[in-house]
Amino acid sequence: MPALKKIALTVTSAAVLSSLVLSPASAAEKDKEKDKQPVPNHIMSSVGGEQLSMNGTQVNLGPGAPVLPKDLTARSWIVADAESGEVLAAHNSHWRLPPASTLKMLFADTVLPALQPTSLTYKVKESDLTGVGEGSSLVGVKEDHTYTVHDLWLGVFLRSGNDAVHVLSEMYGGIPRTVAAMQKHAEELQALDTTVVSPDGYDAPGQVSSAYDLTLIARSGMQKKDFREYAATASADFPGEKKKGKKRESFEIQNTNRLITGDNGIEPYKGIAGVKNGYTTHAGNTFTGVAERNGRVLLVTVMNPSADESHVVYKEAAHLLDWGFAASGKVRPVGELVPPKSVDTGTGTVSGGKGAQPAAGADQGSGGQAKAAHAAAAGQGSSGVGVALAIVGGLLVALAAGVFLVNRRWPVPGLARRNPSE
Repeated sequence: MPALKKIALTVTSAAVLSSLVLSPASAAEKDKEKDKQPVPNHIMSSVGGEQLSMNGTQVNLGPGAPVLPKDLTARSWIVADAESGEVLAAHNSHWRLPPASTLKMLFADTVLPALQPTSLTYKVKESDLTGVGEGSSLVGVKEDHTYTVHDLWLGVFLRSGNDAVHVLSEMYGGIPRTVAAMQKHAEELQALDTTVVSPDGYDAPGQVSSAYDLTLIARSGMQKKDFREYAATASADFPGEKKKGKKRESFEIQNTNRLITGDNGIEPYKGIAGVKNGYTTHAGNTFTGVAERNGRVLLVTVMNPSADESHVVYKEAAHLLDWGFAASGKVRPVGELVPPKSVDTGTGTVSGGKGAQPAAGADQGSGGQAKAAHAAAAGQGSSGVGVALAIVGGLLVALAAGVFLVNRRWPVPGLARRNPSE
């Protein structure tokens, strides 16, 4: 055989062998990359069921059930039926992670019963804003300016304003008292993965929550009519800065929840009714949402997706909601959203064991106690709690694209019921 032909055969053989060797290696590299995905660095809680304490994705598909969405990158997520409490699927749902502004749901669920959206006004002091973290999301609260409680809640829910949170916290009795009340309320809700350090969700050492806990908190908040209406508001007017010799004007603020307002390639999600989004450098993007379709209400929480795609947290949440609506009735639950400790589960016993108190109405946990304390301190009565926010000052603008406030079937079974007329 000519030397040139031998060389050619040798090169060809080497190339074939190389391809055979490299192909498995490439697959192995892909597996290795997959293994590099972050995993929980602690033993996860079994609150809600043993399967929820397991690492990775948990789902029990039945006949005809659709497969879960592909390419989900969130470190943690959960999809649950808001009314039955069944968890349809989850991924590291008890992983304790920084919550960012989704923690404002706990702030609102705790403080709203004490600071109702009435015409009560408050003049902001310089000291009220000194603790607002650098780079915080702000609605534009100014010192020496007067705001109604209603204005401030709009700033919390729509613009995720840490300035509004700090002012409301001062009205409530100060940051330490607010943090303590939030922690107590989290424990009442059995949101035991949650440690509160700052009421606004700003990054702070040791401040964590979980997809499971944020979903419990959202479910509790959605029992309150005012919480529901704020969470679903698309846009509103907010008081501006008063300039000398001129009438104080207002400016429009829009909800930063892109599944409500849509923006940058995100379409408003059909049936969306809130709840809250968040972002910090440490937490990444976080989101909890509630939506209703065909008489079914679902909750979803997504924490810290790794994809670089713009607004991916909303896209993954929307994919999970789509899956949940398609999978309802076709999957076996992997767990449940537990009721608050003090809620009668209908079994003749009160959930929470020794020392638990009877259910205290829609204002659950520390909120009711704080309401009484605040009323005594501020000299304010507790009448007028059920303010119809949609007509107060004409500020609340309903979404024409089908935002449904889920009044028909909220509150969920097992929780104390409030009449719509209240």
